[in-house]
Amino acid sequence: MNAILIIAHAPLAHALRSCALHVFPDCGPHVAAIDVQPNLPPEETLSMARVALDQLSRPAGIKGVLVLTDIFGATPSNVAQRLVDGVKSRLITGVNLPMLLRSVSYRHEPLEALVSRAVIGGTQGVMQVAVAAPQNQPRRNHEHDHQDHQQ
Repeated sequence: MNAILIIAHAPLAHALRSCALHVFPDCGPHVAAIDVQPNLPPEETLSMARVALDQLSRPAGIKGVLVLTDIFGATPSNVAQRLVDGVKSRLITGVNLPMLLRSVSYRHEPLEALVSRAVIGGTQGVMQVAVAAPQNQPRRNHEHDHQDHQQ
């Protein structure tokens, strides 16, 4: 089994973890979150991340850790790049809830397969949804409706 570490701008990491626990209440010991605070030096965040990675890796049966961050090039991603080794831990940026839920669902698969499933889950979770009018009601054309704003 693999563990998951979320490193993201505060409060996103803990919010995503809470959502994962809502859907998968049993995943708590295998999913950790580090919220990167704006006033904290990256070295302190890295230190916290190393402790979290070590704690996630310690239990018997944990084969690897998938690290998820929010924005490539930002502090959470930069910290995570210094953290992962590419063998027992892997990094994916651009985390979203579909990616996290897919990762939790397939955390029993080998780390390489988990990375692939996470990326696919994240990209498939982003889609444009057509705007449809409720049944038996015409759609409003907002382009010609100048009364929508308040004065």
